Amino acid sequence: MAQTTRTASLTIDGKTYELPIHSPTAGPDVIDITKLYAQAGVFTHDPGFTSTSACESAITFIDGDKGELMHRGYPIDQLAEKSHYLEVCYLLLYGELPSAAALEHFETTITRHTMIHEQMHNFFRGFRRDAHPMATMVGVVGAMSAFYHDSTDINDAHQREIASHRLIAKMPTIAAMAYKYSIGQPFVYPRNDLDYASNFLRMCFAVPAEDYVVDPVLARAMDRIFTLHADHEQNASTSTVRLASSSGANPFACIAAGIACLWGPAHGGANQACLEMLKEIGSVDRIPEFIARAKDKNDPFRLMGFGHRVYKNFDPRATVMKTSADEVLDLLGVENNPLLQIAKELERIAVQDPYFIEKKLFPNVDFYSGIILEAMGFPTAMFTPIFAVSRTVGWISQWKEQLADPAMKIGRPRQLYMGPTARDYIDIENR
Repeated sequence: MAQTTRTASLTIDGKTYELPIHSPTAGPDVIDITKLYAQAGVFTHDPGFTSTSACESAITFIDGDKGELMHRGYPIDQLAEKSHYLEVCYLLLYGELPSAAALEHFETTITRHTMIHEQMHNFFRGFRRDAHPMATMVGVVGAMSAFYHDSTDINDAHQREIASHRLIAKMPTIAAMAYKYSIGQPFVYPRNDLDYASNFLRMCFAVPAEDYVVDPVLARAMDRIFTLHADHEQNASTSTVRLASSSGANPFACIAAGIACLWGPAHGGANQACLEMLKEIGSVDRIPEFIARAKDKNDPFRLMGFGHRVYKNFDPRATVMKTSADEVLDLLGVENNPLLQIAKELERIAVQDPYFIEKKLFPNVDFYSGIILEAMGFPTAMFTPIFAVSRTVGWISQWKEQLADPAMKIGRPRQLYMGPTARDYIDIENR
């Protein structure tokens, strides 16, 4: 529970109300308005909830002004450099870094849950061949509650644990199957001798006709993408998961809701939008033209993949992702890929331009992740499904934390009603 250090006074119509001020372990103090309506008969108005704390959390902290992101107190750059995705999953789920034995047990548990129920294959085949992979994922993940009845009781700690492991383990399989279905190729089953990222890449790119060996550089880059997107505090999709969870919905329904929210182009689709922008630019010699357009206040064009709503400094994830991008591009080469040539040149120009430096419009994690995924051979339609695979552990960690919170209640935002006041019904012949 946050510490209450002092109070704030709010005066309405000559009457003063004392509101508690809570001090977190990091970040700004928070004024508690829980009892404001009961005491004063007024609500607060905060479109987008940008100035509202909806929960207490001990999972992830962001300081946008300093460009900091921490999971359970550990800086993201240290985790991305020294750790790997499943270890970060353990940290997010359980609050501490695991011992060697605990990590081995966790990795084995996740690996042994990667297959999906065989009857779910029929569910995939019910979608149109040209269905977007995200549409397929929303449906399939939501349908998991119809296949795994033994892990839907949110009041059973053991079932919550099983559901958590199943979702982390099966999400790459589901995403890979959605991709394979969309391109008309047969499903590829997971293998227990591969690590999490390598398994995903193999399920996406292997075919029965020949063996597929995952390059360790690509596997490491994929693991970093997973790690850097694992959780990001109370963003739109995480808040959606928490809101769905507050109703008592089963875990698979909650995560499906998060996937649906993530699909929005303003949220999970940013790296896809970045690649589409590069395609619009078309060639390296047109970059100055688009740089000038980005600076023109009267031009609606914006450089996608630059700047961030939360970070007012350099996105700490982007620094790590740039390293991976350089490694992947060195491995695969950019000479024959005009899109990647444009991306590299755009990055070079933008980070040196005084306008972008002054506006703090640095390349963000979406800019680099899009470049990496494009170089690996993923179509842009798969960018957001990969984001969903990465973010699943964050959603689950937030879901588990909320269910354990004694202060949890069903989410019920209020509104500032601006519609008609009471009026009598008019019979149809008199209208």
